[in-house]
Amino acid sequence: MNIIAVIPARYKSSRFPGKPLADICGKPMIWWVYRQARKVADFSAVYVATDDDKIFDTCKSLDIQVIMTSGSHRTGTDRVGEVAEKIPADLYVNIQGDEPLLEPETIRAAITPFYSDPGLQVSNLMARIKDPVDAVNCTVPKVITNKEGVGIYLTRATAPYPKGSLEYAYYKQVCVYGFKPEALRFYCDYGKKYGKAKIEAVEDIEILRFIENGWKVQYTEVESDTVAVDTPNDLEKVRCLVQKKLNSQNIDGGGTSII
Repeated sequence: MNIIAVIPARYKSSRFPGKPLADICGKPMIWWVYRQARKVADFSAVYVATDDDKIFDTCKSLDIQVIMTSGSHRTGTDRVGEVAEKIPADLYVNIQGDEPLLEPETIRAAITPFYSDPGLQVSNLMARIKDPVDAVNCTVPKVITNKEGVGIYLTRATAPYPKGSLEYAYYKQVCVYGFKPEALRFYCDYGKKYGKAKIEAVEDIEILRFIENGWKVQYTEVESDTVAVDTPNDLEKVRCLVQKKLNSQNIDGGGTSII
């Protein structure tokens, strides 16, 4: 199966402008994401997709494969859809450019369901919430699935409400998505015709477009310490974590390299 990874990266983020180029221990954030994606053997290629000259030039200077895309895209998935029009593949994996701590095995978890279910069109990941702050943080989308791991709903609220029992584990979305070409075409065509779907627009969560329109989204639970960088405070947290890992590698000379 020909599988391509695409990392959408735009400069004009409403909450954190320029974050793909934010410095993390001497390298821009987009570099860290790209290097982690390159470690996944399933990918035939990894591309950054941007609409910004600064990001494009930075990628070129760091030997990162990069594609210039339209500045009119409303979502990162629309940007991946444009890449799909230019580069044929059997599967496209959308890796968010603001999660520099993503482990290669976590990224690969979005691919594996397609090997066992050839008819699957969309996948996504989720991780158990360990920090209670994340459960009430509106920047962290919470995932609700059925017992087979099929997505029912995503929300920025703390849900579902534990009326019947307090023994419930909350899960957060890990922003790695797998899309077959048909699913990408639906997503992009829908957006051109209607804009965002009703609840997608309310929650501002892209994957809801599929769920609202009856598409099966298969979720895989992962053990991941990833931190999405949505604010400058998130960036400081990631810098500390990366520096800690780098210091650990320098001390013991082993471990799993993040570079």
